[in-house]
Amino acid sequence: MTEKLKILFVASEATPFVKTGGLADVAGSLPQAIKEMGHDIRLVIPEYRQIALEYLQQAEHLLHFRTKLGWRDNYVGVNKLENRGVISYFIDNKSYFDRPNLYENDDKHLQFAYFCQAVLEMLAQIDFKADIIHCNDWQTGALSIMLKENYQKYSFYKDIKTVYTIHNLRYQGVFGREVLQDALSLPDKYWDLGVVRHDNCVNYMKMGIEMSDIVTTVSRTYAQEIKTPEFGEGLDYAMRMNSNDLYGIINGISYEDNNPSNDDRIYSNYSVEKLRGKYENKRRLQEDMGLAQRSDLPVIALISRLVDQKGLDLIVSVIDKLMEEEIQFIILGTGDSYYEERFKETARSYPTKIAANIKYDATLAQKIYAGSDIFLMPSKYEPCGLSQLFSLRYGSIPIVRETGGLKDTIQAYDEISGEGNGFTFASYDANEMLSTIKRAISLYQQKDIWTKLVRRAMKSNFSWKNSAKEYIKLYYKLLEK
Repeated sequence: MTEKLKILFVASEATPFVKTGGLADVAGSLPQAIKEMGHDIRLVIPEYRQIALEYLQQAEHLLHFRTKLGWRDNYVGVNKLENRGVISYFIDNKSYFDRPNLYENDDKHLQFAYFCQAVLEMLAQIDFKADIIHCNDWQTGALSIMLKENYQKYSFYKDIKTVYTIHNLRYQGVFGREVLQDALSLPDKYWDLGVVRHDNCVNYMKMGIEMSDIVTTVSRTYAQEIKTPEFGEGLDYAMRMNSNDLYGIINGISYEDNNPSNDDRIYSNYSVEKLRGKYENKRRLQEDMGLAQRSDLPVIALISRLVDQKGLDLIVSVIDKLMEEEIQFIILGTGDSYYEERFKETARSYPTKIAANIKYDATLAQKIYAGSDIFLMPSKYEPCGLSQLFSLRYGSIPIVRETGGLKDTIQAYDEISGEGNGFTFASYDANEMLSTIKRAISLYQQKDIWTKLVRRAMKSNFSWKNSAKEYIKLYYKLLEK
């Protein structure tokens, strides 16, 4: 089968419209890469109040209709905008999506049940008969079961297949049993069979796993890890039961939007062949961070949500030992108040060595990728991770723990063969991390070796084009079943 595919990509957020995490980057970039390969792929997200006014003003009102969610009679507006060649639809309902928060709402079970149902009914209204609906994370977990239970009896929907991608298994959409009838209007058989039930609750993530035709996640290693109790977040049994239809495809990044040779967010442009601008970025970054402008000191960067998942307890436990090394350390991120305060306190204790930026700042993040020498990412678990891919692109050498997508994208530097694009450690252990950092610091002082390593990192290819090819192969495989 080689004919052009028709795909609807369903997500709860997407760049450039609205973003809280990595899902938005995927939903903003993967459809574009698939579209460039000649397929008709369209995106649909809720029309939140957080979407920039410029996009909402450009959007065309396509149509509106009403749908019943349980006993509720709801308005559905469909607005359309083409962005970077991809048609995007916005599902408009002010009572569900004109909120201060995207996800932290008491009726989020209704918000996203409504979204899934509105998306399915939209397809017939706009006459877009998709071959595949590609769903993402718990917010779209109800779509496949709704499709099979309520819509596939109609000829328009009969042959539509579903793909369900898990971006982070920890966030599952867990609600009381009453949601089964009240929001989803599903018969009790799905509860009795365990299709929607986990820990005596309705679980949107589980129903997506159980009812979709194929399940994917965002790296090969994470696809294996989530079948174990350590990483399975309680759903490892469901992953094992569906393992024949479980695939891991690594995420990518946009090499057009993240190109050090023309990125106007960084201090000075540079390339693999001409690295001089990289050193100017470092000097300017040190200046802006209030650190000494010294080329002989490696700048280590941490750009992260400040939460346990990111391995920050390892850093905190050895920070004083780390400060004994001849380094500078730049931190950017927000999160748990404990880590925010610890990093602020540590920066006060070592003002000449640490700059702690406890905030979200996407432009500063680019400057740090471009100006740092080493990028630290010691995650406890990491489904894919994008930060290590950005750091490779900008020649900041990653130090990562061997888990999930970090293991799939970063190969440890081998001094004998010269192979590898970063540094890795296997155990979730602060001393093992510290010894790996010390090894990187030592190699930084060997300028010829370090320059070759920077160039090798920058030549790593994790563009969305590679990932898109894998998804397209998977789509065809599903349609041939």
